[in-house]
Amino acid sequence: MDVLIGLLGLACLGLALWDIFETIVVPRPTPSRLRLSRHILEPAWLAWRAIAIRFRSGLDRDALLGFFAPGAAVLLLAVWLLVLVLGYGLIFFALRGELRPSPTSFGETLYYAGTSVLTLGYGDFVAGGTLSRIASLTAAASGLGVVALVITFLFSLFGSYQRREVLVVTLSARAKSPPSAATLLETYARLDMVGELPALFAEWERWTAEVLDSHVAYPLLGFFRSSHDNVSWISSLGAVLDAAALVLTTIRGVPRGQAEITKRVGAHLVEDITNNFHLSGDGSAVDREQFQQVYGRLERAGYELEPEQQAWHRFERARGSYAGRLEALAEYWATPATLWDGPKKVGESAVHAQPPGAPARSTNIAPQPSSATEDALGPAARARAGD
Repeated sequence: MDVLIGLLGLACLGLALWDIFETIVVPRPTPSRLRLSRHILEPAWLAWRAIAIRFRSGLDRDALLGFFAPGAAVLLLAVWLLVLVLGYGLIFFALRGELRPSPTSFGETLYYAGTSVLTLGYGDFVAGGTLSRIASLTAAASGLGVVALVITFLFSLFGSYQRREVLVVTLSARAKSPPSAATLLETYARLDMVGELPALFAEWERWTAEVLDSHVAYPLLGFFRSSHDNVSWISSLGAVLDAAALVLTTIRGVPRGQAEITKRVGAHLVEDITNNFHLSGDGSAVDREQFQQVYGRLERAGYELEPEQQAWHRFERARGSYAGRLEALAEYWATPATLWDGPKKVGESAVHAQPPGAPARSTNIAPQPSSATEDALGPAARARAGD
């Protein structure tokens, strides 16, 4: 019986240590079904998200959702330590005859396991045999190792998060918040910076490659929200990809090579991340009247454009490679997104924050508000007023 208890303890240790190794040490996707974190993060997020979307204030929702990622990291550390304590508690219970004084219950061996893993060492129980001494030393080493790895993991997460947010924040100066591809292109035309669009796409190509590498290897990064109001890396990526798609399908006279490469890398990013979270999104319908409004804005900005009918169909096909998956990510993470949400009257704002939890819709290039006050308030404030 003691042998079976000891083997059960070893199984608990193996489960915890394997999950730690795959979550922190292995820098690539690890879809193993034996991972504890895999069965903790998703249910915890869905429960947390369900609570957050009940808040009437958009700012309160976003603040509450922003606590999840740091809290999840602490939760994982606590779960790993608890499983280690349980595993060593079972092992010490199987070896209780080697402890002095001999424990009279599983609770006492669990207590001794906790003091060993946390390296407290009160001395009220002492390992007197070879196996129990080895187990005590191993428990202390594994406890210290797990804490050290998690601290290192957090620094790595925060570093990747900060690098991700730099371009996201700077994009708001070019494309407003939430960002819009039409506004981005209008800004570059107004400031006589159209020739710098390829450089912008090249910068976002590098950003996309780094986000792809970090967010697929460490999925917890996707749950970190921007610290700035009305800003989301998902909507920012969508704005840049929409701008690249417009350059490829609608705008003449702008070099298209870098836009094509950026769109390909961006589509690869959203495909891999949605696959990692088992999400799906098929294409994205482009509303003709909405496209006409954007087409008119670009024409007034001074761009030379392709024939509208041809551009509309080509743009619709180009967006299909990434837009549906981006919408699925925005819905899953309950992020504000700029939407292509059906016909609007000329001059009517089509930009507003999507309430977290509502079905995601396209797009990222809808017209911006004409009112300066409405623009200053931001979509979250307007969403809050409309709740």
